[in-house]
Amino acid sequence: MTDDLTPSPTGSDELPSNDGRRTFMKQASGLLGLALAPPLMGQAERLTAMSKKVEGVSEMRLKVNGAVRTIKAEPRVSLLDALREHLDLTGSKKGCDHGQCGACTVLVDGRRVNSCLTLAVMAQGKEITTVEGLAKGEELHPLQQAFLDHDGFQCGYCTPGQLMSGVACLKEGHAKTDGDVREWLSGNLCRCGAYPNIVAAIREVEKSGFKG
Repeated sequence: MTDDLTPSPTGSDELPSNDGRRTFMKQASGLLGLALAPPLMGQAERLTAMSKKVEGVSEMRLKVNGAVRTIKAEPRVSLLDALREHLDLTGSKKGCDHGQCGACTVLVDGRRVNSCLTLAVMAQGKEITTVEGLAKGEELHPLQQAFLDHDGFQCGYCTPGQLMSGVACLKEGHAKTDGDVREWLSGNLCRCGAYPNIVAAIREVEKSGFKG
């Protein structure tokens, strides 16, 4: 008696039985699933999984750039989406949406966070600063001016996140050397490769004595 998947000894093209084909497909599907499955669920996936358990719309009060704004959104909405979709503050960019590129960086109580991985409801009662809050009217923030002077951007997509991380870097005292800046801004990616100019801009502001 031969296995369903073993060719017929007569050399005919007889197909395996339905049971044999079903067994083969199940095994193949299982192996493919194991090959494609990520080793660990990332933070973004965990937040998404948890947020699916929460339903309904809530009222949130967010203090952004010194002004308290009220929005109505689901508790699972990210701070990035709250800023962009509910408050029309589109300076913070949605890049990877997994906390890996830094394009969405904002300051919460002076600390930089990836707003795509932060729930808006968690930021209530805290001071949120976005790139729109850096300039004072027509007067640019010193780091914004330095980015212009040193050509610290090309396509500009990552620039808001670079600026917010740069401001935090200056406030934290982590801009005293080129190496410090590279290390503390390593979470902000620039596909255009403007890193030397970004470092030069931040170092210029640090040397001027500006502390944020």
